[in-house]
Amino acid sequence: MLKKAAALFFVLVAIASWVACSSSTSSHFVYAAISAANQVAAYREDPNSGTLTALKDSPFTAGTGAHSIVVHSSKKFLYVANSAESDISLFSIDSTGALTEVTPRTTAGTTPLMLATDASGAFLYCVNAGSNNVTTYSIDSGSGALTPGATYPIGIFPISMTVSPSGNLLYIGGSGSPGTIAAFQIGGGTLTPVAGSPFSTGANPYGLTIDPGGTHLYSANFSNNSISEFTINSDGALSELSGSPLGESFISPSSLVV
Repeated sequence: MLKKAAALFFVLVAIASWVACSSSTSSHFVYAAISAANQVAAYREDPNSGTLTALKDSPFTAGTGAHSIVVHSSKKFLYVANSAESDISLFSIDSTGALTEVTPRTTAGTTPLMLATDASGAFLYCVNAGSNNVTTYSIDSGSGALTPGATYPIGIFPISMTVSPSGNLLYIGGSGSPGTIAAFQIGGGTLTPVAGSPFSTGANPYGLTIDPGGTHLYSANFSNNSISEFTINSDGALSELSGSPLGESFISPSSLVV
């Protein structure tokens, strides 16, 4: 039943954006993965008015069930997790923001749902809901090509993911009541479970986010209408704050941002 509920979120839109600046111009681009259409829509944002204008040739075709997207720190590459065909698309981004897919697609685990890169842009992490694990990939800085590394079991059905601002910690939310948050220390392309992981949180934490200082993590708990608050300890372990969770007037919170 939980997996069926999680599947409903496949139809939601994942969004990524980036800004390219020069001495005289500023180009802002927004990308949206449209899962039901197997596409990535691309827009230029007017930096003054905020108005979005579809790019020429947008939307761009991705894989079946295009679910999650992430833009590389170089702003040259975009990756898409194709949940229904268990692979990852790589797109190059040109100066106009247009996308060109670089084939062949890279094989992922079963039902890849979420993607994230480390702070340096050297590694990509892919959480696979069908196989309940996370796979690491090294990224070629010149071509953006992915080379598979190790795959790590997470022992939970994953529904959310976030990486700390420093890039040294990875957190994965797991479905259930109570929900769980698996924590890993990142060392290059290697993941090491944090002692005490997974940590308990509210039911079905569909949203995870970390403050810019990397000291606190917040969990949007979809099924019990609450937001949990945690201190991130020096080793990456989570300690829930006094008074957490908040449950004032929320109805099925599913996403958070700081």
